[in-house]
Amino acid sequence: MIKAYPELTTYPEKERGLKIAVWVASVAVLLLVGLMRQYKLPVPDGWDVGFLPAVNATLNALTAVALLFSLYFIKQRKVVAHRNANALALGFSVLFLLCYVVYHFTTPEVIYGDVDHDGLLSAAEEAAVAGKRTTYLVILLSHISLAGILLPFILLTTLRALVGKYEMHRKMARIVWPLWLYVAITGPVVYLMLRGYYP
Repeated sequence: MIKAYPELTTYPEKERGLKIAVWVASVAVLLLVGLMRQYKLPVPDGWDVGFLPAVNATLNALTAVALLFSLYFIKQRKVVAHRNANALALGFSVLFLLCYVVYHFTTPEVIYGDVDHDGLLSAAEEAAVAGKRTTYLVILLSHISLAGILLPFILLTTLRALVGKYEMHRKMARIVWPLWLYVAITGPVVYLMLRGYYP
């Protein structure tokens, strides 16, 4: 088989191992996300993880920028720069995931509209954010559900390129890339909408 991009190194012999790694990582992340909703770990004295939501929003924004560069580079047929931009987007996403898990394993959920930070939405608080809360929830739920569903597909799209299956990579990327960009953009949007309700 002639390589479509001789300037890129591929690893076809590692495809099976990479596929296993993709599914193991995807299941592990889903389990972690499920567990962090059920359990909270104590934060050591003197530690404050309150800065992590802003870090997460920044990492999401950087992911979006890297994805836009990725698209620009592939349109210019600069495949090495395209690969590097995607690697950067993946790296930012991994850092985001680590920070996200740490924050949610140690901190109670912040509720949109919860002005007094008691973890409950009173009738008065709910009335104060009436229409805006619905918009927030639509953005939040689409962001979270797509992020959860997309992870294995992002990794499989990357895997296709790593093993030299470029046509399959292109077909998957046409669907996965815009959804990944949506998740990366809506992350900071959710943070900005929720920012006023952090303690």
